[in-house]
Amino acid sequence: MSALTRRPKLIATDLDGTIVAHYGMISERTKAALNAAHQLGIEIFYATGRPPRWMPEIAKALTFGHSICANGALLYDIHNERVLEEWAMPVQNQIETVNRLRRKIPEISFAVEWHDYFLREKKYLPRWDVGQDNVGVDDIREIIDSPAIKIMARCSDQALTSDQMLRIAKIELEGIATVTHSNPHDSLLEINAHGISKGETLARIAARYGISADETVAFGDNPNDFTMLAWASRSWAMADGHPDAINHAKFVAEPHEEDGVAKEIEKLLELPE
Repeated sequence: MSALTRRPKLIATDLDGTIVAHYGMISERTKAALNAAHQLGIEIFYATGRPPRWMPEIAKALTFGHSICANGALLYDIHNERVLEEWAMPVQNQIETVNRLRRKIPEISFAVEWHDYFLREKKYLPRWDVGQDNVGVDDIREIIDSPAIKIMARCSDQALTSDQMLRIAKIELEGIATVTHSNPHDSLLEINAHGISKGETLARIAARYGISADETVAFGDNPNDFTMLAWASRSWAMADGHPDAINHAKFVAEPHEEDGVAKEIEKLLELPE
């Protein structure tokens, strides 16, 4: 019997827009489905663009599982709040990223992420970390002096969409950094070290467990999930996600607010071991 007709050994799911609704909650049905999978010995990975400081609510809602944070830059123990492994962007690549994007998109502004802090330019208008950095600097290059898990690049005036920014940045940052986004409406890019992505890190960690792509299922909704959806042999794009997600996934799940992931997991658990 093919691995593709058996119960998976690993479930990887994005959070926001996939199992976390716009109001910030995970449904009881989704929690129950993931818990049932965990009880059957299936490895559960929450693969997210979130930094560690945004994970306590997930750890409280789901008392099991592992986490890949910052779009693949961190392997993170959410229940003991401990970074297990990291793949950070070198200083020189951060500087080069800023220089190249600034030349191509003059109105762009930047912020830098680490495990527990967020530093930004004054022009960069934060939406989620308001108060985390109250001052900001004129030029982010003034404070880039150590490796970072992620750079964010924003057009605060929304002159370009996230998709438009991404098309430009992929060309400009070829060989320098990995660039993606998790919200098509927010004029925001998320930039990691070259070669680092959710899919790359998931494949690396799955191999350590002796688990193949055929034994893995994945769920996601936005471009930062595409590498993960492409790698897993069984993967679902959310019906209410980015329109290009289906080009990387094998199937489509019902919208996240209709428990699309839970419904697919329930069916997967009915398969033979």
